[in-house]
Amino acid sequence: MLFWEALGSALIGLVIAYGALHRLPRRLPARRLVLSTGPAAALLGALLTHTVLGSGHTAAVLVVALGFAAALLSLLIRPAGARRRRSVPA
Repeated sequence: MLFWEALGSALIGLVIAYGALHRLPRRLPARRLVLSTGPAAALLGALLTHTVLGSGHTAAVLVVALGFAAALLSLLIRPAGARRRRSVPA
């Protein structure tokens, strides 16, 4: 059962990451970073939820995995009008 939860959460994370790249291409960093953060965050969320709840709660594990992936991917989004600023040495 844990294998299917891990596989499902990784796929959920990948789908969320791909959707974020498709929807906000200019506001996200490198494609490789986004496509690896999504599944990694979803797997972390699934592992934590499975550890807390135990086996037999597959739906809850996948919902939390989706939430973790969305939350961590949202941390990568840059503000809309922000440009990179270079600091001037004092």
